[in-house]
Amino acid sequence: MRPDFNDSDDYIAAYHEFGYAVVKGVFGPDDVRELGQAFDRVQAQALSHRGSFRHQNTFFQVAQDPVLGRIVRYVQWPSYFDEVLARFRTDRRLLSIVEPLLGTDLKQIINQMHWKPPGAEMVEFGYHQDIRFRRPRTAYRAPEQSYLQTAIAIDPHRRENGAMTLYPGSHKLGELSFPETGRIMDRAKSDADLIALGLDPSNLVDLVLEPGDVAFWNLNTVHGSGPNTSRMDRRVYLNGYVKADTCARGEWAFRGGEPCSLGAPVLVHYEDLHTRPYPHYVDEI
Repeated sequence: MRPDFNDSDDYIAAYHEFGYAVVKGVFGPDDVRELGQAFDRVQAQALSHRGSFRHQNTFFQVAQDPVLGRIVRYVQWPSYFDEVLARFRTDRRLLSIVEPLLGTDLKQIINQMHWKPPGAEMVEFGYHQDIRFRRPRTAYRAPEQSYLQTAIAIDPHRRENGAMTLYPGSHKLGELSFPETGRIMDRAKSDADLIALGLDPSNLVDLVLEPGDVAFWNLNTVHGSGPNTSRMDRRVYLNGYVKADTCARGEWAFRGGEPCSLGAPVLVHYEDLHTRPYPHYVDEI
């Protein structure tokens, strides 16, 4: 049994068994083209800054890659300023995937774009569980049953261009004690981290996606991603949803199944939203 299906019952069963699933061909070529153009716009905007830059919940992570020089690794909450990305975050096709598991009243915790440009080295994410980032814990009730991370593939995802690698069934193990030193995005994807936790690296699976496919996974599913050694970008649009009545934070995405527009930013994960909301550089490169 593989965790990628078009039939709704199959992908739900796969999610419960493996901790992740893939629904193929959710978005068509025109959708992917429109999203790709949005990625180009936002990337250009990010690179117009001299370093990583924040304005309220929107954050541009600009880094210095050893091979390519200045690159954009990710942008958080671009939907505040880009209407295309805002429309796709509340697309009913995403709701149709998430609704059987979370219902129709949903807040959003993650709205994020990721790039892995061809040949880049500094684009790895060490193995981790997303539950690590749900802070403070008092803001999230029963997160393992209440939250889903979704990913729309903009490009083909393969091992060579840094596709995600997941550990099937790891969502059943609860929260694991991964190393707390340094940021996940600064750690290489290392089998040693899994072995230290008693996990067998031979069980790992590459998340192979085509443009327009949607993958989703549990907060406790172990995953990471490697460098891009190919000639092809690896872009992905992440949107994480949570049952509204279990979460004290987040922007509304759907109420009663109806899409919700963004207004003034509310508290999500930028703790200084109300004390330092003004535009500022986070670091220099």
